[in-house]
Amino acid sequence: SNDGSTDAVMEVGRGVCLGEQGVLEVVDTFDRPGKAFAVSTYAGTGTFAEGFEDKPGKRIPKAGAFTDAGVGHARAEWSIFDAEAKGPNASAGAGASVDTMSARAFAKAELASASASAGPLKATVGLAADTGIGVSANVSQCKVPTKNENAACVWSMASPQLSQHPTI
Repeated sequence: SNDGSTDAVMEVGRGVCLGEQGVLEVVDTFDRPGKAFAVSTYAGTGTFAEGFEDKPGKRIPKAGAFTDAGVGHARAEWSIFDAEAKGPNASAGAGASVDTMSARAFAKAELASASASAGPLKATVGLAADTGIGVSANVSQCKVPTKNENAACVWSMASPQLSQHPTI
């Protein structure tokens, strides 16, 4: 039986593999049934390759491989809406998505975060360090933590993307 830790491993892994999703993600989730979980700890590795299925979350081609572990993860989702909170965690992965026409490889260590989204609009607050490289049809990015970069806040909508990296 799944106590939620399998869901936590998959959600964190998919997040590091795919990053921010775009407007097409609405097509992939508009009929997603409600689901919620909360776990105290989780750890695992996994892969996913999906697309062209008439099922929520599996219509748009995407693939990736990841590993992650953490303490505390709660998530609720329904249709195009979701909200989650995470405690300390670390993850690494690589993936590609037709939604954002992108490929990326990232590693992330997070002290804590909370996020909420409605379709392509997403707000996230947290304290994390991440590094990696990503390439897409409209944006190429490379994140390298610097001595003074202790926090990052990203507000995005498919395109254009606005990123703010305050220093503490």
